[in-house]
Amino acid sequence: MTNIILCGGSGTRLWPVSRTLLPKQFVKLFDGQSLFQETVKRNNSLCTTTFVVSNAEQYFLAYDQLEDLEVDENKFLLEPVGRNTAPAIALACFEVDPNEIVLVTPSDHVIKNQKNYEEVLQKAKDLAEEDALVTFGITPNAPETGFGYIESEGEDVKAFHEKPDLETAKSYLEKGNFYWNSGMFCFKAGVFLDELKIYSPKIYEASKKAYESSKKDEMIRISHDDMMAIPEDSIDYAVMEKSKKVKVVPSDIDWSDLGSFDALADEFPKDENGNTLDESNILIDAKNNLVVSEEEKVITAIGVEDLIIVDTADALLITKKGQSQKVKQAVAEVKKRGLELHNIHKTAHRPWGTYTVLEDTEGYKIKRIVVKPGKRLSLQKHFHRNEHWIVVSGTATVTVGEETKLIRPNESTYIKMGEVHRLANEGTIPVVLIEAQVGEYTGEDDIVRIEDDFKRD
Repeated sequence: MTNIILCGGSGTRLWPVSRTLLPKQFVKLFDGQSLFQETVKRNNSLCTTTFVVSNAEQYFLAYDQLEDLEVDENKFLLEPVGRNTAPAIALACFEVDPNEIVLVTPSDHVIKNQKNYEEVLQKAKDLAEEDALVTFGITPNAPETGFGYIESEGEDVKAFHEKPDLETAKSYLEKGNFYWNSGMFCFKAGVFLDELKIYSPKIYEASKKAYESSKKDEMIRISHDDMMAIPEDSIDYAVMEKSKKVKVVPSDIDWSDLGSFDALADEFPKDENGNTLDESNILIDAKNNLVVSEEEKVITAIGVEDLIIVDTADALLITKKGQSQKVKQAVAEVKKRGLELHNIHKTAHRPWGTYTVLEDTEGYKIKRIVVKPGKRLSLQKHFHRNEHWIVVSGTATVTVGEETKLIRPNESTYIKMGEVHRLANEGTIPVVLIEAQVGEYTGEDDIVRIEDDFKRD
């Protein structure tokens, strides 16, 4: 069985912890592990191959986190732009044997009852062997209005229902044959493609063309034009709500999709007053508060209840519990104001390492750059800025024009505007340097890549 992991997402629901270039599935929220890593670990013993479908920008995050887990049997399919779940799953299914059973899972869910999970997965696999398209229905424990529902008659799906209002959700709970739609599926790759061809032929044909025209080397790369030619639709609308082969497996697996900070609050350990357990914070006469900080900062809260306080280096969120679904509105306002806070953290992850913006003002920008051992940045040039590099740790191999030299701690170099250059780490420890950019424009898009190990544009 192959685990197809869907890694899309714009990072809006858990902003500001989550951003477009570091969405929630890659944020290490729990004991130094990300939701993506937890998904891989959960399924790795049950599946022979991990097949990641990812945005091209997030590939390196997924690759590095798989490397941390020492998971070698993996494949990647990179989408230049998302077209929803039906095309993503179809593109992956074209790559595997038609008789291969695939387990399709989002990358950002929490499942805490592994024993029950393995049992329901076996039931799903047995049904998939009989050519069923299997969906996992989560046994509801509350009249939740934030999920779609599956109405069942035994193993058969009677109907899919959109997110209900509260009264409707209460009636679903009372009837006992309604389940939350988990977004997880199990079926033979060929059976899914056959049903897609019947019920959504335009998606099938465009996906097939995109797959056949893709670049295949270490990964499968779909071209932008081919991806945009695929109609955008979810697997539910495209296939599951129309097919006669759909079955549901009721799943009592202690599941959460972490779709809001209210949901996240339930996953953290609490102190005796119901606050997030964190010894670095000072909470006085405070109850039932979620307090999360990315920084080494002491957060003090006095006399407050039922608050969500989320602190990052460049943004602070404060809201009442029960209101966190409105975070999307805040992100929309950030975009409207032309800020980059929705897109990237002060520390940005790149395939070669990270950079942290220490100061960014008109005329100059200062960064802390960390290059991993054996990695190098692209051979590049800039049109609007000069750069000064000061090495503080490790030994950097620096190419400027035709000259290549080693720069050691407390040594520096200068790159003039328009000069071709490259930074590399040929050593065994990370290279850490401070970069000062000076010029009329210091935006991240002022870069021309001449040669790149990671095949970025």
